[in-house]
Amino acid sequence: MPEGVSALPGPIKLYPYQTEMADAIGDPTIERVTLVKAVRVGFTTLLTGALASFVANEPAPIMSLLPTEDDARDYLVSDIEPIFAASPALTGLLSGATKEGARDTLLSRRFPGGSLKIVASKSPRNLRRHNVRVLFIDEADAMPVGPEGPPILIAEKRTLSFGNRKIVLGSTPVDSATSNVLRSYEASDKRVFEVPCPECGEFNEIRWKDIQWPEGEPHKAAYACPHCGSVIEERYKSSMVAKGRWRATAPAVRGHAGFRINALVSPLANASWGKLAAEFLRDKDDPDALRVFVNTILAEGTGEQDTGVDELELFSRVEPFSIGEIPVDVLFMTAGVDVQDDRLEVALVGWDRAGTAYVLDHQIVWGSPDEEETWRELDSLITSRWRHPSGGMLGVDAVAIDSGDGDWTEAVYRFCYPRARRRVMAIKGMSGSRPVIEQSKAKTVGGKPWIVGVDVVKTTIVSRLQRGASIRFSNTLPLVWFEQLASEHKVTRYSRGRPTHRWERKPGRRAEALDCCVYAFAARQVIPNNYDARAAELRLEPTAPARPRVIESAWLAR
Repeated sequence: MPEGVSALPGPIKLYPYQTEMADAIGDPTIERVTLVKAVRVGFTTLLTGALASFVANEPAPIMSLLPTEDDARDYLVSDIEPIFAASPALTGLLSGATKEGARDTLLSRRFPGGSLKIVASKSPRNLRRHNVRVLFIDEADAMPVGPEGPPILIAEKRTLSFGNRKIVLGSTPVDSATSNVLRSYEASDKRVFEVPCPECGEFNEIRWKDIQWPEGEPHKAAYACPHCGSVIEERYKSSMVAKGRWRATAPAVRGHAGFRINALVSPLANASWGKLAAEFLRDKDDPDALRVFVNTILAEGTGEQDTGVDELELFSRVEPFSIGEIPVDVLFMTAGVDVQDDRLEVALVGWDRAGTAYVLDHQIVWGSPDEEETWRELDSLITSRWRHPSGGMLGVDAVAIDSGDGDWTEAVYRFCYPRARRRVMAIKGMSGSRPVIEQSKAKTVGGKPWIVGVDVVKTTIVSRLQRGASIRFSNTLPLVWFEQLASEHKVTRYSRGRPTHRWERKPGRRAEALDCCVYAFAARQVIPNNYDARAAELRLEPTAPARPRVIESAWLAR
């Protein structure tokens, strides 16, 4: 390990738990090796050493698969090249001197008897171009399925022509249900690293549940033996790990060695039990930070983050109000419109002074968006007025209509732009951290669309649902509507240990109700908060007969 690559430069000495991992990678009778690993356990160094061993001792076509192009370049420049240059047994092996005179590139190197390709999983075309005997896959859980299929599966198929192939897959696990590395580990002989208790001698895997500390003193964290209950201080950890052993929990599996290792056995100073306990206390009240701790320190997958509420529980909250019986506290109303190929779906949401949302109704305007009649019916709906308990009439104050579907974008623009003074807005949802709603700087023919930060609004809606009373529901809404409201969940993905969060659809669910609510929530932001003036209007407005409802929802009648 040269200066600048490691905090401990010089010849490498494997940690006790790394020896059997290295032996398995070098064992010709083992075709696959899976490593479920935490950070701070030296996995990258082990992987680079294994790669170097094949280059020096068993020349062959080798591929290293990483999540992105930047990861591939960084791995070659920051790890492989410095280590090869500093190690006498490796110096010059990747110089590219071959009989064929083939040229090297930054991520493709030839050497006598073999080649090395560093490939990004997001480049499936590069995966299909090479046949390899040795395949290394790092950070497998940061490799989502692409348009051409799972990149890991595509890469593994490039090894089929070699009877003595070797596949080494490692990653920090993420979501238990979708984890590539956990799925691979389940198919292996599932080895766990166990250490002996200094008091009773029994071997156990050190798990987080066995780490304890006095209240308010995480620096005194210690290991409690699950067999005898003895409390073992940090100073005994190194001797325990030195005597540790791997135990296969599925010994009947042959040819696939699986290893699971967490940071609790790491000898590094920044992985001491006291420091990890302090990190846990810092992160435990932040769900996202806690997921990172569980994934990267404990090497455990976490369940996908759901809305935290069940559609049946939401359905049980319905109350006796509706668009025909508006609650007295409702002073404003917004509409969110989702555009489908054969219909427009509309959520009507009321708002009170405290910001509580009342989902009053959900209606469907049947018809293709390319037909004028469909839009005339929508216009009739959003210009309707309904009796308010104060005596006046309440109408829709702002409307947000989704224009993100490229098939109907122009039709939405044609409807919205002439009605802009009535706060009828063509919107486009954008993910990521951004304002709830803002007008786009890009002008289209006839006007400017509005951009809605859908991730932010969905997070707000979920938070409100968890609190219970800040979103209220009409008893005219059917159960299927609540199933659609709970149709997405927030998930965390990792790239090189860095978490990113996004909303994903639950399999088999439709999401029109959720989308309509998101747009209606965004539309509320453009209405001035003149509550007193609105309340006065509702009291003073003549009590004329209410305009008859134009549309009866066949969908709600089902």
